[in-house]
Amino acid sequence: MKRRTIYLDDRGVDREIVLANGRRAATGLASLGVGEGDCVALLLRNDFVFFEAQQAAAALGAYSIPINWHGAPDEILYVVNDARPKAMVAHADLLAAVRHLLPEGLAVLVAPTPPEIARAYHLSERQCAPAPREVAWGDWLSGFEEWTGAPKPTRATMIYTSGTTGHPKGVQRAPASPEQAAAYIEMIARVYGLAPGVRALVAGPLYHASPNAYGRQALPNADVLVMQSKFDAEAALRLIETHRITNAVMVPTMFIRLLKLPHDVRARYDVSSLQWVTHTGAPCPAPVKRELMNWWGPIVYETYGGTEVGTATLATPDDAMSYPGSVGAPTPGTRIAFYDETGNLLPTGEIGEIYMRVPAYADFTYLNDPEKRSRAERDGLISVGDIGYLKDGHLYLCDRRSDMVISAGANIYPAEIENVLVQCPGVQDCAVFGIPDDEVGESLVAAVEPAPDAEVAVDAIREFLAARIAKYKIPGLFEFYAALPRHDSGKIFKRKLREQFLSARGS
Repeated sequence: MKRRTIYLDDRGVDREIVLANGRRAATGLASLGVGEGDCVALLLRNDFVFFEAQQAAAALGAYSIPINWHGAPDEILYVVNDARPKAMVAHADLLAAVRHLLPEGLAVLVAPTPPEIARAYHLSERQCAPAPREVAWGDWLSGFEEWTGAPKPTRATMIYTSGTTGHPKGVQRAPASPEQAAAYIEMIARVYGLAPGVRALVAGPLYHASPNAYGRQALPNADVLVMQSKFDAEAALRLIETHRITNAVMVPTMFIRLLKLPHDVRARYDVSSLQWVTHTGAPCPAPVKRELMNWWGPIVYETYGGTEVGTATLATPDDAMSYPGSVGAPTPGTRIAFYDETGNLLPTGEIGEIYMRVPAYADFTYLNDPEKRSRAERDGLISVGDIGYLKDGHLYLCDRRSDMVISAGANIYPAEIENVLVQCPGVQDCAVFGIPDDEVGESLVAAVEPAPDAEVAVDAIREFLAARIAKYKIPGLFEFYAALPRHDSGKIFKRKLREQFLSARGS
């Protein structure tokens, strides 16, 4: 039998060991009361344990919920309290910030933070070890036999996502029918090129929807599956050469950082094994894609969709040349329609809000907020808030209906930042918006209206935000206004603010 290996950077484990640990974990989770339809929270960086825990939840018909570990403690706790998982599996260093805040009765299993992660994030040995009396993952697993129960209906990973207001919501899919499960596997294979025998690289964190879907399907198909502990451009090239990677999933920010490497550094590494690289998370500037394909060859594919709808389009390397700027043609069976602001269906070619349905994905609701689903639906199709049009059978994006900002492939919701920033002493009102950024796609700007007679320092605002939201959500620029522009209704005219800011910068 061919040996198939999963790597964290350069440390490999036989895939069968990971799968066997997953089956033992399923028996262990069942002993904790986890059953069909329940939730298991994963506060984990890229690691073998992530796949073990995710496989265990799937075996029981439970939802695994990968939590964005970049979040501030309050953000992590919101997901835990909203989802009410029966168990949580967490890396020791990530658990430390929230350990004392977790709800009583939650079973917490602690995985030692691996040495690759410790080096990448400059963590001490003490930070990486489970605390005394905590249930250590490996010791806990050793007490259980492998799960032999009958397979349960397939449930997708529950990813938390949101619009521009309020907290994120879990996208909870119904159990997939056998036909949907087969169609989903075929869909993922199509958009990521995951044929049996590939050698796959996951460069981004597994809590993101796309790397997660890619990793789950690469697990049974790939001869080699490599997780990068933390994205670094030159390290990624070294892993591609060392493991003879054929397939990878990335975001455009990674392409930009790869292209910024000096030419002599690029030339050190043999990337000729690459056959298929899919990017997701944000549109890729056409010049960036062209330059990358000049280096790597015509192997770059692009997908568009959303957590709620799945993968709605696929742009091939040929599409990048024949339909520049498009995000591709609809995937098989996908329906796409466009509506104006009053809900009227628009003819093909006219610009409108995009509504989609991908039949390979089971139906969904938002956990604890079913009304949000109805607000996003028209004629059985779902909107994720984008504006665009269809031309020659290919989808083009114009803008987002919402103010969501995509930075380095991560979705950032300005309203969430504004709700915290307005509480800062000396701040009367504020607005947060995105501006183009050559490296990360978009960066954040905060427009601040100080309270009368108040003096507010940028450093004080940053310190206030840092204690309450994740670091990557803190705006890079702060602009102060005596009075922010407003609509007649009193609502801040955010689009005008953004236009004025870009005009002043000559953008």
